[in-house]
Amino acid sequence: MLDIKFVRENPEIVKENIRKKFQDAKLPLVDEVIELDRLNRAAINEANELRASRNALSKANGPLFGKLKKASDEEKAAIQAQIDANMAAVKANDLRREELEKLEAEYAERIRRIMLLIPNIIDPSVPIGESDEFNVEVERFGEPTTPDYEVPYHTAIMERFNGVDMDAAGRVSGNGFYYLMGDIARLHSAVLAYARDFMIEKGFIYCIPPFMIHGNVVEGVMSQNDMDAMMYKIEGEDLYLIGTSEHSMIGKFIDQIIPEASLPQTLTSYSPCFRKEKGAHGIEERGVYRIHQFEKQEMIVVCRPEDSMEWYEKMWRYSVELFKSLEIPVRQLECCSGDLADLKVKSCDIEAWSPRQQKYFEVCSCSNLGDAQARRLRMRVKGSDGKMYLPHTLNNTVVAPPRMLIAFLENHLQADGSVTIPEALRGYMGGREVLIPSK
Repeated sequence: MLDIKFVRENPEIVKENIRKKFQDAKLPLVDEVIELDRLNRAAINEANELRASRNALSKANGPLFGKLKKASDEEKAAIQAQIDANMAAVKANDLRREELEKLEAEYAERIRRIMLLIPNIIDPSVPIGESDEFNVEVERFGEPTTPDYEVPYHTAIMERFNGVDMDAAGRVSGNGFYYLMGDIARLHSAVLAYARDFMIEKGFIYCIPPFMIHGNVVEGVMSQNDMDAMMYKIEGEDLYLIGTSEHSMIGKFIDQIIPEASLPQTLTSYSPCFRKEKGAHGIEERGVYRIHQFEKQEMIVVCRPEDSMEWYEKMWRYSVELFKSLEIPVRQLECCSGDLADLKVKSCDIEAWSPRQQKYFEVCSCSNLGDAQARRLRMRVKGSDGKMYLPHTLNNTVVAPPRMLIAFLENHLQADGSVTIPEALRGYMGGREVLIPSK
C-alpha cells in the first residue's frame, strides 16, 4: 500500500509501475484516487474553517450576553438580534460541518479501498515480464542428477513405506488432504524440527503463532485477490485460518510502536497452513504437491528500511544453505514484475531439483514487501531522534514439508527403493541412515 502523498505527487511513476505489472485496468484508479484525495482535503479544510468560525461566533456571544444585562431597553433589541444571528450562524455551521464530516469519512474509505488495489512500487532490479514464464534463473546450487533407474511419483514412493493414505483422507475430508504415517510422518516432523533449529542457530526467535486471525489483519498482510483465492473464513466470526504463519507473525505488530533499538525483529515460526488452492492444476500437482492443509516453518524480519535488501539477500541464502545441508540441489529464480503480488517490492523462489520430472519446482518463496504491510497495519518505529517511521517487512519459507518431502524422497531414493538420510537429519530420525521400504 502506497502513501497517498506519494501517489498525489508522483502519478506518472505510479502509473508506469502499474504498466510494468501488466495491470492496465488499474490505471484509472490513480486519477480517481487523486481526485478523491483533493475532495477529501477540501472537505477537511472547510470543516476546519467552520470550527474556527464557530469558536469565534461563540466567543463573540459571551460579551454580548454581558452587554444585554446592562443595556437599556432600546439597546437590548439590537444586541439580542446580534446574539440570535450568531446563534443561527453557529447552527448552520454545525449542520454543514456534520455534512462535511460524513463526506470526509466517505472519501477516506473510498480512498483506502482504492489504495489497497494499487500495487507497491517494484524494485528497479525486478525483471519485467507478464507471467512466471519470464522469471529469471540467477544461480544454481548443487549438481542436479538423474539416476539410471526409475523414480516413481512421490505418493508411489510413500506408499512403499506405507507412509501415505490419500483415499482415507478423501473419505474423511475430501480432495486436497492426506494421512502421513510411519517413517514418512516421522521424516515430515524431522524436517520441521531440523528447520526450526537451523533458524534458531541463525539467531531467529522461535515462535508458535495463532492459527486464526481477524479480517483487519488479513487485509493488512495480503492483497484482496490473494485473500479471496487463499483464505478460509470461519462462518459467523471475524476469523480466518492462516494460509502461512507470516500472516499472524507480521500481524503481531499491528498498531504497535516499535523501539528502533529492538530492530531487526527476526522470528521463525511453525504453523499449520490452510489454503483453498482454487483453480485446476496439472498432473504434477496431484498427491501432496498442492493441498488444502500443510505445515510449514517460516522466517520473518521487521527492520529499518535501509537494511531490508541486505536481509532479503540473507534470507533466501538461508534457504539455499538448508537445502544444501540436506543434499538437495536447488536454484534461485528471480520473480518478474507480473508474477509479483501487489504488496511485494522484490521476490525470488528457491526451486528444488526433481529427478523424476528432470526439472526444478518451487519449494521456498522469499519476499521484500517494503513498508506496505507496515502502512496497512499501522506499524511504526520510534527512532533515536524521537521521530516515527515505517519499518520494512520480509518473509521467506524455511521449509514446507509436503513439497520438501517430494524433493527429499526423489533426491535420496536408491535403486533398491530405500531412501538415504543425510547426516544433518539423522539426529532427528533416531540415528537412522536409511529408510527401508516395506513393499
